[in-house]
Amino acid sequence: MSSTSCEHHDARVAVLIPCYNEAITIAKVVGDVQRALPSSQIIVCDNNSTDDTARIAKEAGATVINEPRQGKGNVLRSLFRSIDADCYIIIDGDDTYHVDQLPKMADMVLSGEADMVIGDRISSSYLQVNQRRYHNSGNLLLRFLINKMFKSSVPDILSGLRALSPLFVKNFPILSKGFEIETEMTIYALDNNFIVRSIPVAYNNRPEGSTSKLNTFSDGFKVIKTAFSLFVHFKPLLFFSILAGVLFLAGAIGMIPVFVEYFSTGLVPRFPTLIVCGFTILLSLLLLVSGLILEVANTRHKQLVEILMNKR
Repeated sequence: MSSTSCEHHDARVAVLIPCYNEAITIAKVVGDVQRALPSSQIIVCDNNSTDDTARIAKEAGATVINEPRQGKGNVLRSLFRSIDADCYIIIDGDDTYHVDQLPKMADMVLSGEADMVIGDRISSSYLQVNQRRYHNSGNLLLRFLINKMFKSSVPDILSGLRALSPLFVKNFPILSKGFEIETEMTIYALDNNFIVRSIPVAYNNRPEGSTSKLNTFSDGFKVIKTAFSLFVHFKPLLFFSILAGVLFLAGAIGMIPVFVEYFSTGLVPRFPTLIVCGFTILLSLLLLVSGLILEVANTRHKQLVEILMNKR
């Protein structure tokens, strides 16, 4: 399969390639995409590269634009605002993703089968090929947490290969600046009932001389922080209920000896314990009420998102 299906031959497919110092690999990536999707528009967004990434990409046949704000989130924010298409495909410029599934991913979006198609590395060769074991464990941990949180089964939360519908792209408010963007995209799609599908894709390590821009610990911390903040934002009642439950349980357990002594002697000799436990229980109730209020606001926000999408 070398292009999208015949019924979609007039569809506009935009392949977006965020790049920062990918001079070694960008020409091959552009060439591979051209062969997989001959009629697509290939846009390379150069994010302050200090090598010849922009020149090489242009010579390879891509349209090159520049984004001065550093970070993948900033790059995609700029691309989503400026590019109009019937299907958007995001792929990294480091030549780690095989492109043989790009036509199928595009077809799934163009046919309305999905709003987001994720290139699933985990079910393919990623865990065996990737040499950074902390990346593997971090990816699996994040997958477990998000799938539990949203009752989903997305196999690869952090994949940089995705096909997106214009409905998703034009309604997705990007908050992230860097590599946290994949986590944000996934959670937003799950929370707002977009149709999310996954396709296994082969994965290769970077070729010799090409270096990753990801820092295992600093970027991993940012991803976890983003997931946590989005959890609070999208699931406020669940989050505050957990906190309230922990505090209420702690306060109630602390109250037990106070009540035991009161019912035995009629006295309350542990006033400090009584006061602290009382305030702890009161705080738990306040947290629960806060969660309820935020949940109502979040529901209202979802309703507004649906109204806006129906108007497009």
